[in-house]
Amino acid sequence: MNLYEKYILPELIHLACSNKRFGEKRQSILPLASGRVLEIGMGSGLNLPFYNRANIERIFGLEPSDRLRTKTQALATELNIALELSANGAEDIPLGNHSVDTIVTTFTLCSIANIEQALEEMRRVLKTDGKLLFCEHGRAPEHGIQRWQDRINPLWKKMAGGCNLNRDIDSLLRQSGFMVAQHDYQYMQGPRAFSFIYKGIARLR
Repeated sequence: MNLYEKYILPELIHLACSNKRFGEKRQSILPLASGRVLEIGMGSGLNLPFYNRANIERIFGLEPSDRLRTKTQALATELNIALELSANGAEDIPLGNHSVDTIVTTFTLCSIANIEQALEEMRRVLKTDGKLLFCEHGRAPEHGIQRWQDRINPLWKKMAGGCNLNRDIDSLLRQSGFMVAQHDYQYMQGPRAFSFIYKGIARLR
């Protein structure tokens, strides 16, 4: 890990994801989390204020970045939220089979290196009647926008810590054995190559 990835990139991610429009998306889905919750890629803890704590037993979070984990733990302490953090990536979730009621991913699936392995791990730990709450940016529906996403992606991925603009979140979930039970897909304000949002609830098929 170079100095940019260790020190600068985590701060840029925190600033970008603190955007008000991102917060509105978080607020619209996170109150649906319940029971034992696993959050994939907690970042700096921006989801924490939006959970309905009356419905949550405990939150287990994954975040590989030391700097972002420190921010998350400080916020959890401030909010008096029971949180257990791990430095593991989503490809290796340190939880037992069928032990989680809710999995949360927000603006995270774009940057996981081995996304198929990560989704397989999520399937493994999710209870049979559990749910996966997702809010992700990804591949736009229009062919013209898709072409721009494919052109921009190689450079963007290098600059943005492995973030991919052109992942088809819907297809990835279905190919990994999830069923999208509810969804709301739309553009956020901003350049269309960067702003198509997949938001919804998926369950095991």
